[in-house]
Parts: sequence; C-alpha cells; structure tokens
Amino acid sequence: MTQSTSTGLPVFGGVSRESNAAARRVLDGILKDLSTEQTAKLASEIFEVVAVLDSSTPLRRAMTDGSREAAAKSKLASDLFGKSASAPTLKLVSELAGLRWSSPSNLGDVLEQLAIEAEASAANLAGDLDRLEQELFEFSQIVISDGELRQALNASKFSSESKRVLVAKIFGGKVGASTTRVISHLVGGLRGRNIERTISFYSAAIAARRERVIAYVRVAVALSDAQKDKLTKSLSQKIGQPVRLNVEIDPTVLGGFAIRFADELIDASIVSRMADASRALAV
Repeated sequence: MTQSTSTGLPVFGGVSRESNAAARRVLDGILKDLSTEQTAKLASEIFEVVAVLDSSTPLRRAMTDGSREAAAKSKLASDLFGKSASAPTLKLVSELAGLRWSSPSNLGDVLEQLAIEAEASAANLAGDLDRLEQELFEFSQIVISDGELRQALNASKFSSESKRVLVAKIFGGKVGASTTRVISHLVGGLRGRNIERTISFYSAAIAARRERVIAYVRVAVALSDAQKDKLTKSLSQKIGQPVRLNVEIDPTVLGGFAIRFADELIDASIVSRMADASRALAV
C-alpha cells in the first residue's frame, strides 16, 4: 500500500501523482451518465479488479510497465476484464492502464480509492451521502470500543468472507444500503492495513468525493432561494451528480459570481473581467 497522509489518503510521487489526477477526471466523466444502481455496480466491479491485481505481481507489472505502449496495456485490460466487467468499468480500467505509474502497486491503490468514491457517488445519487458518512463514523466508534471485534477483523486467520458474514450479523438491517456495501468491501479488503487505517482511508475517500460535488460560490450579494435552486440544478446537470452550494458573500467580487467545484473554476465577476481587459490592453 502506498504511504498515506494524515487524512488517510495515499500520497503519490512522480508520474503517479499526475495519473491519479487524470484517473479521477476519467471517473467523473463516467459517472455523469450512470444511475444509482449502475454506479453501485461500477464500484463493486472496480473492487473486483483491485482484488485481481492484488493477486498477481506479474499482472500488476504488465499493466503498469512504462516500456509498453499505452494501447498495449489498455488492450491487456480489455482482454482480462472484457467478459466480466460492464462497459463503464472496462473504460475506466483500460484508460487507467494506459497511464504511467511510478510503482506497479499505485494502479491498484488508485482504483481502490475510485471504487470507494463511486460508492459515495451512488449514495449521493440516492440522497444518502450524509447517512453513509455518519454510519461509517458510528461503525468506526464501535470497532474502536470493542476490542474483540477489532481483533477479529484484524486477524489474518479469518477469511474476508467470514469477516463480511460477521459484520452482516452485527449491522445487517441497521444501516443503509450504501453503508452495507461500503462496510462489506472495507472489512474484506484490508490490503495489508489494519482495520483502523482502512476505516480512515475509506472515510477520507468518501470525503474527497463529497468535495467534488460541493460548489463553492462567491457573490457580492446574497442569492435568493430561486437563484440558488436555478444554480444548483444547472451545476447538477453539468456534472451529472446532485450538487450542494456553499455560498460566500464577498464584496470584492463586485457583481457577477465566482464558482469553484471539483477541478473547475468559473469566474464571471466584474473583477475577473476587468483583469482580463487589463491583460488584453497590456499586450
């Protein structure tokens, strides 16, 4: 597993940092056209791809070999998963295989984060993202306080399936559908981490996806409810996910607005237009 930050997310160096950013943009594009059910299926299939990569060092090396053409690595991904994965999953894996990675393990690490983010997107589409985050926090508190449960989930002598059965008996029917799926993937996929670090990673990945569906809006004067609704609908249609607004009143905007969400910045403020005009005159 790649080194993690204090937030729980992995830290990538070299070309993997750029490929990680590109991978998240690929996921964003794929998610635009998917329903809640299709998004949940995408997440499940990505987790399955991660398990396959984790099971074979030669395969990881072949999928990330910098000396091979991107097209050849994408074809390898297609040959491997074309019969078992849906079109969205195959598109994601093929495009990621065509990117460059500093380490063979980085591809699986990024795919795992994207799988969690896809689950968070499914929860967002279902209106359950807040519930998912809250229930995952409550799950973490139970694990922290129950030494016997924590030991069982960390024990290598128990299979992934037996751990899934255990948490299903404890939490089955008590949490939402998205939370049920996330916890099942979590306890069955420690990937060399302990249960505490794995929960931290999952929580951070879900929070990262939330950040990509929050629109930070700066305006000179407060927006009316009608304006907020119109802007929310417009942005939601643009990114294909329900969007939340975080509105900041900033007199320096001087009319118009500035919006930041995900990796995009829309600046239609008077200040921005004046700056553009000044640069044009200076040429």
